[in-house]
Amino acid sequence: MKNAATNSVVPPGIATAGLAVRLSSVTRSYGKGAAAVTALDRVTLDIPKGTFTAVMGPSGSGKSTLLQCTAGLDRPTSGTVLLGDRDLTALSENKLTLLRRERIGFVFQAFNLLPSLTAEQNVALPLRLAGRRPERGAVLDVLERVGLRERAGHRPSELSGGQQQRVALARALVTRPDVLFGDEPTGALDSRTGREVLTLLRGMVDGGQTVIMVTHDPTAASYADRVLFLADGRIRGDLDSPTADRVAERMTALAVAPC
Repeated sequence: MKNAATNSVVPPGIATAGLAVRLSSVTRSYGKGAAAVTALDRVTLDIPKGTFTAVMGPSGSGKSTLLQCTAGLDRPTSGTVLLGDRDLTALSENKLTLLRRERIGFVFQAFNLLPSLTAEQNVALPLRLAGRRPERGAVLDVLERVGLRERAGHRPSELSGGQQQRVALARALVTRPDVLFGDEPTGALDSRTGREVLTLLRGMVDGGQTVIMVTHDPTAASYADRVLFLADGRIRGDLDSPTADRVAERMTALAVAPC
């Protein structure tokens, strides 16, 4: 449900306790004075737990800024961002770093695997960075979830692009994050391999994981429960139970609509 007056998308009937993420009047501006650019403009948004949300919009619409502020990678100029019951905007940099390590997972278009490490070692890396001793069984279990347990000893150069992205997905999941964020996670993959990764994400959401994904691809967005459309830093609409055709139609309409 979109409230145009407050630039918000808040699903009806969702109690705060059932939310993975809540943004309240979030604005992010860069620069000062006449040179200031507003990337997000008073965005209010609720993301229920266990849902798959896709974020779409033309270049420069604020998609990446929305993801970065929601994931605690960037601080809004004003407004609040809640991850569950934690206000990210009130945390120090050290506490925010710890929270990201423990409760947030990231998957990007670039796989960002360390070439000298095996798949198993790449997946275990977030645990080591958090000062935790990785349990081999847990690491292999998450590789099993993405269908790569038998490739645990292979380095990235020995894996296909799709396999590397699945290792990156396993790495994001090994800490059991509250929310998994994807920034064009299938952008570097061919269509068949991209569908495999999206099917994995869809299955994880059906199992209770919360996923928020920025994408430019209507087919990728069709795997989500809901698509949010941004333009000029504002939410311009949303679409439940999307299909690729309906998403493409809305994107076309967004491109020609007056702001």
